[in-house]
Amino acid sequence: MKYAASALALCLISACATTSIAEPKIDLNETSITFEARSGDTSEGFEGSFQVPENRANPNSRTLTLKYVRFPSTSENPRPPIIYLSGGPGGSGIGTAKGERFALFMAMREFGDVIAFDQRGTAASNDMEVCESSQFDSDTEFVSDRTLIDMQKLALAECYAKWDAEGIDIRGYNTVENAADLDALRAHLGAEKVSLWGISYGSHLTFAALKAMDDRIDRVVIASGEGLDQTIKQFARTDAYFGRLQAAVDASSNDNPVFDDIAGLIRRVNAKLDAEPMMVSVPQKDGSTAPFLLQRRDMQHFSSGMISDPQWAVMLLEIYAALDTGDTEPVAGLLQRWMSPGAPISFRPMSIATDIASGTGPERRALLLKQAETSLVGRYLNHEVELEDVKPELNLGPDFRKAPVSDVPVLLLSGTLDGRTYIESQREAVVGLKNVHIVTVENAGHNLFMSSPEVTTTIQTFMRGEPVETNKITIEFPDF
Repeated sequence: MKYAASALALCLISACATTSIAEPKIDLNETSITFEARSGDTSEGFEGSFQVPENRANPNSRTLTLKYVRFPSTSENPRPPIIYLSGGPGGSGIGTAKGERFALFMAMREFGDVIAFDQRGTAASNDMEVCESSQFDSDTEFVSDRTLIDMQKLALAECYAKWDAEGIDIRGYNTVENAADLDALRAHLGAEKVSLWGISYGSHLTFAALKAMDDRIDRVVIASGEGLDQTIKQFARTDAYFGRLQAAVDASSNDNPVFDDIAGLIRRVNAKLDAEPMMVSVPQKDGSTAPFLLQRRDMQHFSSGMISDPQWAVMLLEIYAALDTGDTEPVAGLLQRWMSPGAPISFRPMSIATDIASGTGPERRALLLKQAETSLVGRYLNHEVELEDVKPELNLGPDFRKAPVSDVPVLLLSGTLDGRTYIESQREAVVGLKNVHIVTVENAGHNLFMSSPEVTTTIQTFMRGEPVETNKITIEFPDF
């Protein structure tokens, strides 16, 4: 079963209508295209690619072809190219440009060429299939947390063996290699410097790039920052997030007393599901229904995705409230959207290997496992830390996880209701940055770029090199 979340967006007016298009200084061997967003909006652009080793430490490594779309700058005197770094790991920069952030991609052209980049192992830069293991998490029978972890470890070991047999060097899928790819892309573009613009894992990659090539980075815009030692999130900070969500609910127009104690509601329903899992009939596309045994961990898994943004968190609370009365219809609708009956445990190579490589150290791991014992989401905010044990040599180690020290100008945008990368953690992630300006977006979640036109104007002010006067942007909390 897969879980995901996305954010609703506001339309933005882009500042891209100027008189000239800057041409690259060198022949990039690109293909001219008309790029079409899912909205139907279009822009002229160029498809390009460059090649890198899969594993720079392996002289016999195979070669990867990494692809991008370049939107040429509308400025007569453009600054360095701006590379968009998607989240995940595993998200597509090109795919993001087709979605709700298309207007922001266009607005950024005021400052330089904008590069929608598909990182290695993602979308157009991927030649690897999802690995489907022989392990199955039953849809209809009780499976304990411990048993599931053991099955996931067996499944991942199978996948490592499968990828190795296919000639894939899984050691090449980590944030150090991704950062080296950014420098290779800079060189390919013929640029002395680049600016980086990213979100979530894209910020994680940006922090690694600041350590590896800060003298070749002009400016940085990041949102929902994930530090180099923050791939596995602190469960205690998830519970603190629910405290902020409670305060937002209390301040909203909601008057349903069931939401007066969100943490109590969640713990009560989770305890009920622990004592007696609920069989849910899930409608299928062909008109039939499929049975699904809803366990406590399923709701915790759903929670881990839906707390990313407040509109999804509101939906999550409504599902919990329904379950508290024995009503399974709302959760059946959620399962209908995301459930794949009979699907095996599977892994995407880039996503799982990159997260595991960033990894944890022994002290942080012990802290996380202790916090998980009482957390509202249990162990299900991240992949299981035990998965790191299947191939421990992938872990990049403590030096990688040290925070960057840099004087490159950085703008960090943080949402107070981000349930994936928390306010406290984001502040810690940038502690070594000497020229950082932090803007807090009240009531915004993880996917905050399109949460308010003020976000765009703040980014534009920063990219122009002008002082950013604001430290806070406020948006409305969604209705129940």
